[in-house]
Amino acid sequence: MPAVTADTLTLPRLDAAVGRARTIKSVTRGPQAHEGEGFPVTRAFAGVSYQDLDPFIHMDQMGEVEYAPYEPRGTAWHPHRGFETFTYMIDGTFLHQDSHGGGGIIENGATQYMTAGAGVLHIETPPESLVMSGGIFHGLQLWINLPAAKKMIDPAYQGLNGDDVKLISSQDGGALIRVLAGEIGGFVGPGKSQTPMAIAHITLAPGASVSLPWNPMFNALAYTLAGAGTVGEEGPGTNTAKISTGALTVFGHGDRVVFTADETQDSRHNSLEIFLLGGLPIREPVVAYGPFVMNDKAGVIKAMEDYQYGRFGQIPDDAIQPFHHRH
Repeated sequence: MPAVTADTLTLPRLDAAVGRARTIKSVTRGPQAHEGEGFPVTRAFAGVSYQDLDPFIHMDQMGEVEYAPYEPRGTAWHPHRGFETFTYMIDGTFLHQDSHGGGGIIENGATQYMTAGAGVLHIETPPESLVMSGGIFHGLQLWINLPAAKKMIDPAYQGLNGDDVKLISSQDGGALIRVLAGEIGGFVGPGKSQTPMAIAHITLAPGASVSLPWNPMFNALAYTLAGAGTVGEEGPGTNTAKISTGALTVFGHGDRVVFTADETQDSRHNSLEIFLLGGLPIREPVVAYGPFVMNDKAGVIKAMEDYQYGRFGQIPDDAIQPFHHRH
């Protein structure tokens, strides 16, 4: 799981986090499914109430899968309205193109934001070279809600390289923290979203523990990408829970979040890998239907009509398409 890595002993250090450790509200596991043309995903937020997720809507872990030659799959052109997508590629390569002129390559620790806003058509697909060769493919796609006042803003695109990520370490150097978006302990990541939030990918060495300051106004969610450990802290008014690959932790209120890696990890990753996210709740009604996330049913019907009448823009003349090998 390369993403972006560094020697933690050479990085800036987080100050010791103060205040109350957040309690553990729930630990759940999402079901496996297939998306687009058939790539395997884990529906990370399945079964969790929107009140706990707000301002987030949906998250898929794409892979982790090792494809044989000709197996990689993507999505065909499809619409979105009313939210932003955040895509993080840990392993492998995705091509992105949209009807608003956005596009690029997302690979090896890179992130990408697409603000769908009033409406956009886009595609995400592995390049021909990856389809031909096969290989490891692993990433995350997160849907971030937009408040009613911003649902119909102009679409926008940000492509960020892995090198843009802000790298910091825990107080003792046992954890590498990649700040992908927002601010954690005074360190700011490159991603800029319409909804205030923070996102990080944390790698903890076996036996390491980290306590991160977390905006008390934000919710806090942690998805376990790999490894095993504990969330939370023992003490009066706090609790802990065990986590392992595929677990989503919902935290309660507090000032900081705590993770501890087990002393023994599986040999394939040899670390506890956490995708940590949280944002300012929007607290508005949500009606989601497929790729449309609106405030009411009328908004969804209007989105479907606008899409059918071509009001989301046009697929570009130079559009990339899913590569299918012809035997």
